[in-house]
Amino acid sequence: MLRNEGNSWCLFPLFSASILYSGIIRLRNLFYQTGLFKVRKLGCRVISVGNITVGGTGKTPMVIMLANLLKEKGYRPAILSRGYRGKKKRRVNVVSDGKYILSGPDEAGDEPVLIAKFVKNIPVITGKDRYLTGKYAIKHFGADVLILDDAFQHRSLFRDIDIVLLDNQKPFGNGFVIPRGELREPASALRRADIIVLTGTGEIVISGKWSVISGQWPGTHIFEACRKPRALLKGEAGDTYPLEHLHGKKILAFAGIAGPDSFKKTIAFAGGEVIAFISFPDHHVYTQDDVIKIQKAALQSSAQIILTTEKDGIKLIDFPDFLRDIYLLRIEMEISPSQEKFEDMILERLTA
Repeated sequence: MLRNEGNSWCLFPLFSASILYSGIIRLRNLFYQTGLFKVRKLGCRVISVGNITVGGTGKTPMVIMLANLLKEKGYRPAILSRGYRGKKKRRVNVVSDGKYILSGPDEAGDEPVLIAKFVKNIPVITGKDRYLTGKYAIKHFGADVLILDDAFQHRSLFRDIDIVLLDNQKPFGNGFVIPRGELREPASALRRADIIVLTGTGEIVISGKWSVISGQWPGTHIFEACRKPRALLKGEAGDTYPLEHLHGKKILAFAGIAGPDSFKKTIAFAGGEVIAFISFPDHHVYTQDDVIKIQKAALQSSAQIILTTEKDGIKLIDFPDFLRDIYLLRIEMEISPSQEKFEDMILERLTA
């Protein structure tokens, strides 16, 4: 009994801070809702991709999928990112002009560089002020659709479509707002969403989650999506191998992402057997000591393959010898079973 009381007292500061943070967020949302905080509009369509929890829900593959879809349909999209942890602090940073990648992960952040790698003839721009970077994209690249990466909470810019991604197993984390939990804002904020996508790595949505979400936000369109492994790449050269190359191999995997468990599930989905796993913090900047640690663990576990994510591969360009010896798993987003319906909805809203 005393132990439980002690634990309660330990959690009290976090609980109090969570209540305070939640109150501030609710007040901020109210100010936007009533017009006290102004929302600026740009001269083109805007799509936001975001979430309401900290951690990975598949925003990057969703942004890539949307950008390539719009380009295929004749639009001129540009991608705007905050450039989290990028060292370039200019108000507008061109990561890619659509033809060449002009910044590395240290300068621009790992996710914008990864996105730029997978979208052809689509500019990627970072900067804290999305209105400013949006104006730049329109003026210098002729963009007619802007895709905002991780921007559900960036309410100062008007968007035509708000897409929110939720983890299909724990859509609201532990139910508490940060720092007590994983929610960036209360779950009631989902009423702003036009489309909710429940994402996972092939698992079935937990019973009751779908009905709860659809019941609370009946006007919102809900889809399911799966982050699926598509290819196996060998190191720096990027030589492609079939996923079957993982079968029967002893794998040491490592990742510096928000949801390392999802990566392990994805490897299993691809038929791989992970005998050892090293987890680093999200957006981790790798050092020589990290490389040595991974190599030693692979040797001790008798692993036949060292495997990581493409996002982590981007951050290992300073270690070409190590990168040459490891494999990267390429993951893409697939809306199932209604990819066509999802795409049609996006295109219809853009022309409305």
